[in-house]
Amino acid sequence: MQKDSGKNASGDAGTDLLDGAYALKTPEDNRAYYQRFAATYDQDFAAGLGYIYPKAVADAFLDLSDLPEGPVCDIGCGTGLVAKNLKAKRPDMVIDGVDISADMLAVAADKSLYQNLYEVDLTGDITSLPAGYAAIISAGTFTHGHLGPEPLRHLIRHCQAGGVFCIGVNQQHYQTHDFAGCLGSLVADNVITSPDLLETAIYARKADKHSGDLALIFQFRVVG
Repeated sequence: MQKDSGKNASGDAGTDLLDGAYALKTPEDNRAYYQRFAATYDQDFAAGLGYIYPKAVADAFLDLSDLPEGPVCDIGCGTGLVAKNLKAKRPDMVIDGVDISADMLAVAADKSLYQNLYEVDLTGDITSLPAGYAAIISAGTFTHGHLGPEPLRHLIRHCQAGGVFCIGVNQQHYQTHDFAGCLGSLVADNVITSPDLLETAIYARKADKHSGDLALIFQFRVVG
């Protein structure tokens, strides 16, 4: 790993955590991995690398016009970083959180950000999730070692007609796993509106090998 004098111990830990997360292969890998890091995730990863991605996704969502009324579902909510940014501007917003890691959900629960929390593997059966969400939002879950585009079609069934999706995807992951093809198919099937894409930085901290990593935030509405 390349090092420089500007990197602190927390930054080193954050980089190591990210490298390990990108290498995950299975749902079981994810559960075991985040069990080890849940308690220090906010400090070592989010603060250590200047993780600005959750705020970027939350701001992109709140900047949309004509937001539908109703609860929001935060996919891959982790320790609650997206919800924290949503609540900072909309403290009245009702948010549910979904994650594969019970340990990350336990940290989120202590922050009193969510109405409900669901431990769900989004690559499997998600029928336990409520239907009728006004919006589904996510940062950091559609990335290397995590989710490809396959869960999107299933998640759409849990959103109300006219509901909004605001999903961040690592830019390289977006291209490698052909998110554009998946979204194009959904548009062709008249399931969603044509998505808008917004490019954003993921990390604010400089002098790290991931400093230049970018994400694409795609936004669309469910056709009904």
